[in-house]
Amino acid sequence: MSVSMTQKTVVLYPSLGVGHLNPMVELANVFLRLGQAVVIAVVNPPDKDAVSEDAMARLSTANPAITFRLLPVPSCGKDHYSHPVLRTIDVLRAANPSLREFLRTLPAVDALVVDMFCVDALDVAAELDIPAYFFFASAVGDLAIMLHLPYYYPAAPCSFKDMGKTVLRFPGVPPIRAVDMSTTMLDRESDIAKERLRHYTRMPGARGFLTNSFDWLEARALEALRYGLCTPGRPTPPVYCIGPLVLPGQTGGSAGGRHACLEWLDAQPERGVVFLCFGSLGTFSAAQLAEVARGLQDSGHRFLWVVRSPPEQKDESVEPDLQASLPEGFLEKTAGRGFVVKNWAPQAEVLRHGAVGAFVTHCGWNSVLEGIVSGVPMICWPLYAEQRMNKVHVVEEMKVGVAVEGYEEGLVKAEEVAAKVRLVMASEEGSKLREKLVAAKEMAAAAVKDGGSSDVAFHEFLMDLEKCRSEKSGEKSM
Repeated sequence: MSVSMTQKTVVLYPSLGVGHLNPMVELANVFLRLGQAVVIAVVNPPDKDAVSEDAMARLSTANPAITFRLLPVPSCGKDHYSHPVLRTIDVLRAANPSLREFLRTLPAVDALVVDMFCVDALDVAAELDIPAYFFFASAVGDLAIMLHLPYYYPAAPCSFKDMGKTVLRFPGVPPIRAVDMSTTMLDRESDIAKERLRHYTRMPGARGFLTNSFDWLEARALEALRYGLCTPGRPTPPVYCIGPLVLPGQTGGSAGGRHACLEWLDAQPERGVVFLCFGSLGTFSAAQLAEVARGLQDSGHRFLWVVRSPPEQKDESVEPDLQASLPEGFLEKTAGRGFVVKNWAPQAEVLRHGAVGAFVTHCGWNSVLEGIVSGVPMICWPLYAEQRMNKVHVVEEMKVGVAVEGYEEGLVKAEEVAAKVRLVMASEEGSKLREKLVAAKEMAAAAVKDGGSSDVAFHEFLMDLEKCRSEKSGEKSM
């Protein structure tokens, strides 16, 4: 679909990777349903950070009404970074000229909505006098912590990595252990922590935050932000909770048919299957795979497990060899009650299947929301980025999941895997989690209905866009 040369447009600008692109696609669909022209500008660097052609093709086919524009970016000319996110930031900074050129080709741009890593794009928006908003695709609780970190961290006695399990306190969220802070912030003296603190300091300079959450789910964090508790002495831009925005289920069959794991689920008892899936970057060592396998075998419960090649296997393009990656005899011993999928499964569709009774997840925010809208209790196993913080929100604040013990040390034992599976699938505590999820699922659906809290918030955001238009028209007429 082409963009009209007379219609004003909102440009969405995600960070690198399909995990950042997916939520922007859902946001684009909300704009389109309300008659607002929208374009997603996708950074296309000449290296491994580019969104895969398969992912782009899937999203384009599933969303024919959305315009995608690839922004070519030259190589940054640097091969080694102390942290992979620094590479992302460099690539996005290098994309500014391409973004500027693209925005200038559009006759009228209502707003630029950027990902939380695209902070340097604020400079382009200011130069072109375009209102800039952040689309914060993680938890509102994460936003509350991040905006407060420039006030908190410089005065802390040492780096979070040296505080271990010391409990930290931030406005609007449960107490959080230092070890559970975002991995980019663990070492205060690191280049990545300094860069992210610079980002967090700049973020309140945007006109507002669109967040992929809903009022009922994160009421305390939202209140802390709205009352300015996270940025003392400085105004906090409006926060619009417009979620949950989750992708519709994709069957992902090789020939456009239904995925084999869904056929298998059809034959399983209601809420009788544990689903394990750890995101596109979630890999386990061979030792950890063995512990998971033994835990699932000992738990006695049915399972659907998405297995990726261990990091020891350097060639990521090769499918995992399940016989070599998993303990000898595991596949044969669990053949009657387990189904192992290589690399990818249609997660949203699996979670909505009535046979799924628990979700072992890395706590990426997209996955958390998919678990909530599907009403499935979560077993939290955070791996990287802000996932440990999300675990705290899920377990302590929302109370829709439990956490495995031992992830901090890098190895979760088989006994712990089995114990947590049994707890969620066959205990009174598991029953209470399911009751909480029934309420959360209902509230999530209510939030996005006409007149629901997220629908109202989105219309308030559109009213702010209209206010921007009026302010610009007034300036031009003077």
